[in-house]
Amino acid sequence: MPPRKIIIDTDPGQDDAVAILLAFASPEEIEVLGITAVAGNVPLELTAKNARIVCELANHTHIPVYAGCDRPLKRDLVTAEHVHGKTGLDGPVLPDPEMTLADGHAVDFIIDTLRAHEPGTVTLCPLGPLMNIATAFQKAPDIVDRVQEIVLMGGAYFEVGNITPTAEFNIYVDPEAADIVFKSGAPIVVMPLDVTHDALVTPHRNDAFRALNSKVGHAVAEMTDFFERFDKEKYGSEGAPLHDPCVTAYLIRPDLFSGRHVNVQIETQSELTMGMTVADWWRVTDRPPNAMFMNDVDADGFFDLLTERLARL
Repeated sequence: MPPRKIIIDTDPGQDDAVAILLAFASPEEIEVLGITAVAGNVPLELTAKNARIVCELANHTHIPVYAGCDRPLKRDLVTAEHVHGKTGLDGPVLPDPEMTLADGHAVDFIIDTLRAHEPGTVTLCPLGPLMNIATAFQKAPDIVDRVQEIVLMGGAYFEVGNITPTAEFNIYVDPEAADIVFKSGAPIVVMPLDVTHDALVTPHRNDAFRALNSKVGHAVAEMTDFFERFDKEKYGSEGAPLHDPCVTAYLIRPDLFSGRHVNVQIETQSELTMGMTVADWWRVTDRPPNAMFMNDVDADGFFDLLTERLARL
């Protein structure tokens, strides 16, 4: 089977960086057509810079990186420096990128790429807020039917929220954009907090990254060393959730994950529950399913895959 063609839409973020590295390390399963940066964990200027830093870390400077939307559709931008540090990639000391941004806007790259490929052959992999994807769908509705699948990190059901009591960060930053994507009709796979909070970077697992004794291995270990301090204090867990690499891992080993095909709607009206992913897990409504909502991961298998693949870089 040929590798799956993907566009990574991202707001790096240490865990975004690991997700990108995992994709680069898996050419048998994944062909990265390009990376589209969006504002989220930090402002767009930094996410676009960080995406290029990750490309250079992995010696994948041939991958084009496009800058996209710098703010939500209808709201002020909320960022997460309290988790990821002021650069978004705090932890390792990595040089500023030498590669330049690709010409053009990320939204136009998404549209042009989907139109240029056969329908059903390009997968979108959003790791951050959904402004780029939603804007592309609004600007060019014809591309929705051309999407093979959207595999995204965002939302929660049993774990509820991590930026508010009821909302996960990526969805909360732009609930209107998420609403557009979930109502689009494109096939969607969701990696919510219910999955990612089972994918914890424990000391033993982080030692395995460091033991790779490579530039990538040390950088990943230093990234997770940095951002885990926030989640360990917040949740009282033995490690930090490694959210975004679940998206990439699903493309390589879907058997590591399980969930249900259910209806998911996004709250856009209530300030109390703004950005909540209302998943009809128990199928108590007659709303038609629109997303495969994952709720479990084989964490040991996930980290074995991640460590084995990162060793290639």
